[in-house]
Amino acid sequence: MTVDIGGKAHRLEGRVAVVTGGASGIGLATVRRLAAEGAHVVIGDLDPAAGKDAADEVGGLYVPTDVTDPAAVENLFKLAFDTYGAVDIAFNNAGISPPDDGSILDTGLEAWRKVQEVNLTSVYLCCKAVIPYMQRQGRGSIINTASFVAVMGAATSQISYSASKGGVLAMSRELGVEFARQGIRVNALCPGPVNTPLLTELFAKDPERAERRLVHVPMGRFGEPEEIAAAVAFLASDDSSFITANTFLVDGGISGAYVTPI
Repeated sequence: MTVDIGGKAHRLEGRVAVVTGGASGIGLATVRRLAAEGAHVVIGDLDPAAGKDAADEVGGLYVPTDVTDPAAVENLFKLAFDTYGAVDIAFNNAGISPPDDGSILDTGLEAWRKVQEVNLTSVYLCCKAVIPYMQRQGRGSIINTASFVAVMGAATSQISYSASKGGVLAMSRELGVEFARQGIRVNALCPGPVNTPLLTELFAKDPERAERRLVHVPMGRFGEPEEIAAAVAFLASDDSSFITANTFLVDGGISGAYVTPI
């Protein structure tokens, strides 16, 4: 899917954006969108080949980053600041959804902890690292990737994933309130099911599982990464200057649905 950015192409001119998980899926689509709107983009990702390719494509910087490692996260934001002189936008997006995360009755403690570390603790580490830079500037926009499952329950459970995204949502709300008068906005982006490699891998071996989810989406399809990237660009820009501590749902209507169209 191609998104026409039209007259909004320069909303982020000269700003510096850090994107974790920026080498694929929603992260990569966002890297492209932010760069198209004029931002300098720094990509933090574990995949060196894909990360470097993404950075080269947009004229940005790739920093190998394990988002569960405090030193690596500190280094990511320090390099962004040292290279470009600011950190205006942080899209804390890295996350996992492994197959061994299912019902609470089946999910082991090791699987639980791994998902919490990557999906929730990493967002804590990224926010902790970037906020001091934004405080110095007196401005900044932090967008943390939560999920529509943070506001809904599912019988097809991924218990640790759902819990981690609920944590991201609550943490984003709290930070948005705490730092609002310092010019720092913090919002939780809550995508619905999105057509990414993560979702494709999850459903590839079980089309019935995918169909069971798709029936609940009023728009009748999964979202595209570019549609989520457009929402990130909006939250990163001054067009959203009065939006903070927000649960920003981009979910095709799934969280508002009771009975969907036939």
